[in-house]
Amino acid sequence: NNKIYWFFFSLVPEIGPKKIFQLLNHFQNIKELFEAGQKDLKKTGLDEKTINNISGAKNEIDWQKKYHELEEKNIKIVAFPEENYPRLLKEIYSPPLVLYYKGKLTPEEYPLAVVGTRKTSSYGRQITEEIVRPLAVAKITIISGLALGIDTLAHQAALSASGRTIAVLGSGLGLIYPRTNQKLAEKIIESGGLIFSEFPPDYPPLKNNFPRRNRIISGLSLGTLIIEAPIKSGALITARYSLEQNREVFAVPGPIYAENATGTNNLIKMGAKAVTEYTDILEALNLEMAEKYLENKKISPETKEEKIILEILALESLHIDKIIEHSKIEPSVATSTLTIMEMKGLVKNLGGMQYTKAR
Repeated sequence: NNKIYWFFFSLVPEIGPKKIFQLLNHFQNIKELFEAGQKDLKKTGLDEKTINNISGAKNEIDWQKKYHELEEKNIKIVAFPEENYPRLLKEIYSPPLVLYYKGKLTPEEYPLAVVGTRKTSSYGRQITEEIVRPLAVAKITIISGLALGIDTLAHQAALSASGRTIAVLGSGLGLIYPRTNQKLAEKIIESGGLIFSEFPPDYPPLKNNFPRRNRIISGLSLGTLIIEAPIKSGALITARYSLEQNREVFAVPGPIYAENATGTNNLIKMGAKAVTEYTDILEALNLEMAEKYLENKKISPETKEEKIILEILALESLHIDKIIEHSKIEPSVATSTLTIMEMKGLVKNLGGMQYTKAR
């Protein structure tokens, strides 16, 4: 089981995939590299500090016990050379040697990072729901950092659409941070989603962890959407990583006098794609997929709920509360029906959950 040796090297300070693969040019496999003595390691040209780090980890860390404790904690790991290690993450500079995870690990066809400020405005909360929810319905995997604010809202919007969402932590999986999102993390796993970390299970949420976490959020994704962010927001670090990783950067424009829009508006001035509706992202990520949904504008109502809603909206636009009141449809059913109808092009959201029949 070579995975245990990849796990060991992930605990050694200052060793990443690049250095490991350089060393594997001198050894047949990761196990042989692990078993190499200091003299053999010196022959590879490895510096003395790294050699000492490897020796120290063998002698000072009870790494075998840590490895077997993972199963007790229901935590799995995926190592860099494995087929199910996230494909996009392999392409970034210095990806983690192993990822710790809980949940369902599957190939992500259309992953999108969604991040933003922790201190959201009503505008940010509304936009997150209106853009992320239909994206999740369209089978976009929503990736974020489980932080308060936009991250939390993005995960929740995906869950409300029965979509897939992935949370990347800045702490170990045994120390969910922030603690107030423990239940949200559990919901993500129960829904068939995933929580990831490059840190061992009991690793605390140190300040320096979060920029490292951000490079994984963007690295897992085809692009990054920033919904609300002041000029010094950590979300902009994720955007920078996304650019460095040659991924798309999207930003939602905001009022020019709003502090929470200074970062996103600046990104747009610098070349990020402005997003005002979810189809902007569908088109940018995969034109063929976007066309499939935009083509559905010609589709007539398929359910009795769709037919009732179209009849109600025939003469005027209405807020979702009024639609529910007039239609007598259950609120959860009305919300999901309107989302699907919007994707088909049967109705249009004018903002503020005000809907009109598409002309």
